[in-house]
Amino acid sequence: MAPGLLDLVHLTTWAVCAVIKLPQLVAVLRAGSAWGLSVSSLLLELAGLLVFLRYQIYYGYPLETYLEFPVVIAQDVILLSCIMHFSGKVRRACFYALVYWVGWYMITLQKWIIDLAMNLCTLISAASKLVQLQHLWETKDGGQASALTWGMSVYASAARIITTLMTTKDFAVLIRFIVMLILNIWVTATILHYRKIKKTD
Repeated sequence: MAPGLLDLVHLTTWAVCAVIKLPQLVAVLRAGSAWGLSVSSLLLELAGLLVFLRYQIYYGYPLETYLEFPVVIAQDVILLSCIMHFSGKVRRACFYALVYWVGWYMITLQKWIIDLAMNLCTLISAASKLVQLQHLWETKDGGQASALTWGMSVYASAARIITTLMTTKDFAVLIRFIVMLILNIWVTATILHYRKIKKTD
């Protein structure tokens, strides 16, 4: 891939991720409800993102290969805070923040810990998508889940497969993005499916 095209993929990924959670956040704020969203899914997603970011920093990978992650993490924290507020679980948010903060430092105490955490990170991130899918299947309703947010996640995952192949070639990172791509497509399709059913009722 030409360097110019690689730069374009990086730029479009950053642009998409800069607003990736905004449609979801707007839907939650407009409705004043987190119906259709799984707190467990978001907590798992946040854990996976934090581990992945820490791994990239630990190994000194190029900044352009993970620049969007701090922005996505910040958006996830804001979204999670809104969900906790609407569900009356604000105190739990402080506990989760402490756990994540301690974990951020613990996983780099030894090289084997960060490597293991990265492999588990793929499972954790996959679990977050599966929990959201399960929630959608149980409620049979997309609720406030944003198909646009999930669709942008599909693009970001696909783009990061390309950039990983062209830069770090890290197999663990590549596997993570492939798994995320498949599951993001699945969640997006499920949300759209339940929206279509709801419209026809």
